[in-house]
Amino acid sequence: MRLGLAANRLHHLGADAALFRWLDACEAGIRELGLELHAVGRTYDAIAAAGRLGGHPGLRRYPYGREGGLMKLVAEVAGPDDPARALDGAIYLIDPVDPSSVFPEALALKRQCVIHGKPFVSTMAGARDWIEVERLHAGLAPDPGADDLHALERQTLALIAHDAMKPQMLAFAAEHFDLLSRFARRVATGTTGQRLNELAWSRGWPQDREWAQRYRSGPMGGDAQIADLVLERRCRRAIFFEDPHVARQHEADIQLLERAVTTVTFDAMCMTSPAMARRWAEAAARRANPETRNGRRTDA
Repeated sequence: MRLGLAANRLHHLGADAALFRWLDACEAGIRELGLELHAVGRTYDAIAAAGRLGGHPGLRRYPYGREGGLMKLVAEVAGPDDPARALDGAIYLIDPVDPSSVFPEALALKRQCVIHGKPFVSTMAGARDWIEVERLHAGLAPDPGADDLHALERQTLALIAHDAMKPQMLAFAAEHFDLLSRFARRVATGTTGQRLNELAWSRGWPQDREWAQRYRSGPMGGDAQIADLVLERRCRRAIFFEDPHVARQHEADIQLLERAVTTVTFDAMCMTSPAMARRWAEAAARRANPETRNGRRTDA
C-alpha cells in the first residue's frame, strides 16, 4: 500500500508534534505492513532529522510543497500515467490556521481522494486509526495501543451526508447497523438524522427513542452545532459523505466542521467517503470479534 504523507509545519515543529506522536504510536505497524509513505519535502526532512523510520525502504522523498510536491501527490491519487506510481490515499496532518492548508493543491488532494474512494486522513487520531484499520485487514492481531480508538461504547459518532449521498449513508448504516449501534451516542444533521431514525425503527429500535439525535440541517447550522461538539471533545468520530461534484451552498459551514476536526487533531477523526467508511467498519467488526482473522476463526 502506498500513501501520500504531508504535515503542516506545526505538526513537525517539536518532539511532541503530531507527526512524531503518530510515528511513536504506529512505526511498528508501518513496518509490519511494509507501507510506502511518499512524503513531501519538509515532512520527509523532519522524519529523517528526528531519526524516525530509519532504514524503512518504503519512505520516499518528494519535492518541497513550493516545488510541486503536494501537487504530485494529487496527480498520483487521481491516477498517474505510470500505474506503479499510483497512491492508495493520503495522510495530510492539517493545521487549520496554516494558509497552505487551503492552497488549491491541498483542497484538490482531499477532493481527489473522495472522488476515487481513497482514504484521506487529516488528523493524528485519524492516522493512528487508519494504520490499525490496515493492520486488521492484513490479518494482524489488534494493537492494544489502539484500544482507545475502538472503545466505541464511550464515543459519540456524527453521521452527515450531502443530499446526493444520503442513499449511500442509509445503505452504509443498514449494512453496519449493529456496529454503529455500539456507539454511546449518534448525532446527525436534520434530514439525514430523520432517515436514519426511520431505518433504526424499522430494524426494531424502540419507537420512543431516537437512534440518532437530530441537529439542524446543514444550511441552517447543523454542521456548526456538531463542530461545537467536536471542539468540546464530546464527539470523536465523524462520517461525512461528501458529494465533490456539486457546488456547496453552505461551504462555510462544511469548512467549519472540517476545521473543528483538525483543530483537535489528537482526539478527532473524520471519514469522508463510503469506501473509506466501509473499510473502517469491516476492520472494526473484525477487531470486535477476536475469533476471526481474514474471515477465518483463529482456532481453525
